[in-house]
Amino acid sequence: MTHHSLQVYTLCLACLMPPTLSYGQDPSPESKNAATQPADPTPPPSKPADFNTDIYYRNKIEFSLESGFLPINIPFVYDVFVGDDYSQNPLHYTLVPIFPSIRWQMGKINGPWILRGNTDMTFTFSVTAIPRGPENLYDAFDLGFRRNFVHRNWRVAPYFETRLGAGFINAQEPYGNNYSQGQNFTFTLTTGAGARYNFNPRYSIGIGATYMHVSNAYLSEPKYDDNGINVWGPLIGFNVRLSKPRE
Repeated sequence: MTHHSLQVYTLCLACLMPPTLSYGQDPSPESKNAATQPADPTPPPSKPADFNTDIYYRNKIEFSLESGFLPINIPFVYDVFVGDDYSQNPLHYTLVPIFPSIRWQMGKINGPWILRGNTDMTFTFSVTAIPRGPENLYDAFDLGFRRNFVHRNWRVAPYFETRLGAGFINAQEPYGNNYSQGQNFTFTLTTGAGARYNFNPRYSIGIGATYMHVSNAYLSEPKYDDNGINVWGPLIGFNVRLSKPRE
């Protein structure tokens, strides 16, 4: 093969070979499309902030004023624990309690699902008028707890509460009124449930039903019977924050 023929052969072979990719050139259409496609500017949606964290939080102090009308007489609901037979006192009462209270929220919102919420400790000085019954007034100091069931961004929060206390009633059984109270010093138990509606972090109202028991825990026996009072009915209240807002 002549020198001229070798040059022509080499030139033809170079023309038939595919071009070589240069350094840094994208080797595939998929990579090229991925490089030119912009990133997704919208992140996945997140849960909205729960405004209830500004309403229920540790060391919040509130003033509460509640009033009830309790005309329905029933047996003592815990008779099973004292061995009685759920017999009802034939003397019927109607109680109208007024509960001015200080509520101290003991912690932040916690708990799973339906139990999510926080707990109040309640200090109450109760004044109870008795429009139906031999006695006419009962004053007591009560200490209790309320569990608020708080769901995310709900203005309505169901609650359950109970209070125990002691006080004085103008007992009338020593004066010949059968089935009335046997002594002035008595104990009280209230249990209730309802719902609270929050207008804003400072003001709220509550509506529910309350059972109230008054008796002297058999301290008047055997001289006078411990008949007790057991009534229930509706309760409505108003709450206002006293402490500083949550920081």
